[in-house]
Amino acid sequence: MNVSGEWKEWIAAYGGRLLLFARGWSSGREDAEDLVQEAIIRLWNLHQEKGGGVPDLPLAFSTIRFCGLNHHRSESRRKKREESIIYLNDFQDVWLDPTLEEDEEALLLREAVRNLSGKLREVVTLKIWGGLTFAQISESLAISQNTAASRYRYALEQLAQDLRKMKEDRHGIA
Repeated sequence: MNVSGEWKEWIAAYGGRLLLFARGWSSGREDAEDLVQEAIIRLWNLHQEKGGGVPDLPLAFSTIRFCGLNHHRSESRRKKREESIIYLNDFQDVWLDPTLEEDEEALLLREAVRNLSGKLREVVTLKIWGGLTFAQISESLAISQNTAASRYRYALEQLAQDLRKMKEDRHGIA
């Protein structure tokens, strides 16, 4: 198999996971797609210098995170410049599958995930939707495995508590 065929298979296998992770770093699907594309181009160039082949998944997530941080830095600078001239509306993050907009459980989960701190949200995204192990998450985020596992545990506890409260509030259960 040629190098481009390997990359096509790799992107087909992991593209959805990468896109979902990128959505945590962007304000919408299109921006997330741009982040994934930027990360893949960086990875492609890096691996071409090393003789080809596809990257490992933690490196891909780490590259998306790096691109997202750069994007946020440049966006905040741009917003500061623009806000001095005009008022900008906030963008609303969209989590999970937008086709599930009418599903009450999906809405509750989306809201609960959105309310997590950024550090907890990215570990949950990498673990559940990215399919990474704690070792891979620690490599991607440059944290220890214990920190990744702790953040995941805290996030799940917080999600469970938030979902219970949201359901009680919606259904008037005391």
